[in-house]
Amino acid sequence: MAGQTLKGLGKINRPRELEDTPSVRGMVNKIPHLVTIVEERG
Repeated sequence: MAGQTLKGLGKINRPRELEDTPSVRGMVNKIPHLVTIVEERG
């Protein structure tokens, strides 16, 4: 299941800028040990 989630988020070591949606949060919550979240304010 984590493999499909990683495909949805992108490739390894490649930053992604994603909209804050419930589906994206769900993907991130499944693999918190594999991602780093940086929130931009502005």
